[in-house]
Amino acid sequence: MNEFVIHSIPGSPFGRAVFITLEEKYAFYRLAAVAPATLRAPEHLARHPFGRIPVMEHGGFRLYETQAIVRYIDRALPTPPLTPRDPKAAARMDQIMNITDWYLFQGVAGVIGLQRIVGPCLMGINPDEDAIAAAMPKAQTVFKELARQLGDSDYFVGHSLTLADILLAPHLEVFRTMPAWLPLTEKAPNLRAWLDRMNKRASFQATSRENIARMDRSSATA
Repeated sequence: MNEFVIHSIPGSPFGRAVFITLEEKYAFYRLAAVAPATLRAPEHLARHPFGRIPVMEHGGFRLYETQAIVRYIDRALPTPPLTPRDPKAAARMDQIMNITDWYLFQGVAGVIGLQRIVGPCLMGINPDEDAIAAAMPKAQTVFKELARQLGDSDYFVGHSLTLADILLAPHLEVFRTMPAWLPLTEKAPNLRAWLDRMNKRASFQATSRENIARMDRSSATA
């Protein structure tokens, strides 16, 4: 089967979810690195009209939106399966994936991560502590619900890895580097244990920011 080409920014949690999915499928893929400053450039807008990442190319087929990409990969490479066969379990997976996109990222990670990481590291600006404080109540609601959904299970949909875990884990891994992590997970030890479990997977280790950036350097010199 044709190689998967993923246009992404090394370190992006959305891009990492795609890479983890590909690693779990033992698929051949390569990174086509996108610089943050080029997201609105005509070349990238031709791939993604909304100027975001990641974008997948596979044998002449192009696709954007992370959920669409990981679902495509799971359908194109059905072994091992990452979507439950049971309709109720699959619906639970879908729910967690939408919580990740609509409630964790929108208004929480997209605010706190921007202020703590993107702004200082890429833009040279100091964090807006008022914006972070304003986002914390929603963050507490999201983390409380994620902990409730996980319960005593190994993964978010029972005891097998699904796309729900893969989409969520990179976002929480970013949170673990920020001061907000401790207060948000103080009453959610199951979330901490789950993230430790995800970190031990070979797919998670292979897709660290350092390893993905190394992949970009390797392709540039090949």
